[in-house]
Amino acid sequence: MFAVSHRNRVRELLLALAEADPAVVGAAVTGSYGGDRWSDIDLAFAIQGRLGAALERWTERLYRDFDALHHWDLPSGSTVYRVFLLPGWLEVDLAFTPSAEFGPHGPNWRVVFGSAVPGEPGTPPSHDRLAGLAWHHALHARVCIERRRWWQAEHWISAVRDQTLALACLRLGYPTDYAKGAHLLPAALTAPLEATLVRSLDETELRRALAAAVTTLAAELACTDAALAARLRPLLAELGATGP
Repeated sequence: MFAVSHRNRVRELLLALAEADPAVVGAAVTGSYGGDRWSDIDLAFAIQGRLGAALERWTERLYRDFDALHHWDLPSGSTVYRVFLLPGWLEVDLAFTPSAEFGPHGPNWRVVFGSAVPGEPGTPPSHDRLAGLAWHHALHARVCIERRRWWQAEHWISAVRDQTLALACLRLGYPTDYAKGAHLLPAALTAPLEATLVRSLDETELRRALAAAVTTLAAELACTDAALAARLRPLLAELGATGP
């Protein structure tokens, strides 16, 4: 794994190169600047001119000067997040945004140079969206068991657990994405979720894990929307039935 001192040097060098690039009229650190031993590098660039040309030029630079091993894109609106893997498992996330739209998209945003437009406050996902995803995933888990698609069933059971965690995080005011707030949840809430872990691809085990997943989901729904929980409880129980 990379050394912290190396990560910090790479970050500072990237920022220096950005300031020397005429097409980059603004830059910001978008992740935790100090972070911990395992934090990656998150930077945002305001691009004047064609975004595609800047992406191509910076990609060539990362491979040539930083020995990048791979990259992939995550588009979001007018922004392209290009994610690079460097030796030592150092991840570098570079966001390329048109200069007119350069501004914060989250709480961790520190302008290094240039100016940013006022950002819109982030809004957490709605309770209905998370609840809808949860019952959708539970339904598909049961269907996959009946179709004897064991790996796909495991995928959906895990997805039910993910949404249950997100619902709990939303209720308690913690981050909901990527289980970022899960470690902040009380043990009394997360302990029952351990039963949702799939221990093998045996049909009986998959049905057991799904039953645990829909039980914990119903309990979480009851904490925030008793009416919805009451409507869904019999349907969830049907999905969690251990027999065909």
